[in-house]
Amino acid sequence: MDNYIDKVHEDVFNNIKVLMDNARNSVAREVNNILVQTYWEIGRIIVEDEQGHSDRAEYGKRLVIDLSKRLTKEYGKGFSKSNLFNMRNFYLSFPIFQTVSGKLSWSHYCELLSISDEKKRSFYEKETINSNWSVRELKRQIKTSLFERLLLSSGDENKEKVLDLALKGNEIATPLDVIKDPYVFEFLGLPEEKPIMESDLEKTLITHIEKFLLELGKGFMYVGSQQRVTLGNTHYYVDMVFYNKILRSYVLIELKTGKLMPEAVGQLNMYLNYYKAEVNEEIDNEPIGIILCANKDNIQAEYALGSLSNKIFASKYTLYIPDREELEEQVERVLRNYKEK
Repeated sequence: MDNYIDKVHEDVFNNIKVLMDNARNSVAREVNNILVQTYWEIGRIIVEDEQGHSDRAEYGKRLVIDLSKRLTKEYGKGFSKSNLFNMRNFYLSFPIFQTVSGKLSWSHYCELLSISDEKKRSFYEKETINSNWSVRELKRQIKTSLFERLLLSSGDENKEKVLDLALKGNEIATPLDVIKDPYVFEFLGLPEEKPIMESDLEKTLITHIEKFLLELGKGFMYVGSQQRVTLGNTHYYVDMVFYNKILRSYVLIELKTGKLMPEAVGQLNMYLNYYKAEVNEEIDNEPIGIILCANKDNIQAEYALGSLSNKIFASKYTLYIPDREELEEQVERVLRNYKEK
């Protein structure tokens, strides 16, 4: 009898807990929406007042300084000069409030406002909404140049993807859409100059599997490491296996701490054939293979990967955050070459 009463009490508590959690979330969303709209309106007031003065830049600067002092005295924190400038830029960047997402916080928008390029900013906004990134994750993706890495990995022939990324974020429709080049593993905290064994790299990635999944992108689920493939009387082992629920495909990853070698391609191709014949179910699409290597010669990779019926991709990984300016220059160079063709 006591156990029955305890269960009833537990059910009542859980029902009330769900109600309270939903209520708090609703209140938090409403407060956030009101705050974001209020800051947009403050930005509009500042900009419209500036437009009535010929020396807009100097006048606007003095206005923000004065407003910061008076509003802070009246209302406390939240009205620093930098925050007021963000409100002003918020209105300028999003002049139609209906284009502002209620799913993002003011802190999200402050990070987005640090991006001057409109298309790039739009991409990170869409991806933050689609992937439900926290502010911390948004900062990491900007810092690791996700926009540039996706463009560089999608091939020279599809540079219209700049516009697609800006309008939709990274939509996953083909295996190529899940590939990045390079992958950034700075979250592992491993020294770049110190040699590392493939087994140690694998163990460290498993230890940080949640962050690795975020780096892989949308739709990935971890299946396991060292997954056995038996052919005849010989056992082979796939380094890491994932499943992408958007593509409905197994994704087999082989780790190479050196450069891409042709024999690694042949081995992964064998694994893919096994998964296609022995593991795939009717609802599954063909498996995908990714070789993550420390060094990749593009010409050698082209010959090694060419004419394969299976989908195998080779990408570099790096243990440090890549130089953003260098990646931007690579993107600009590819875009120029594409336009000249």
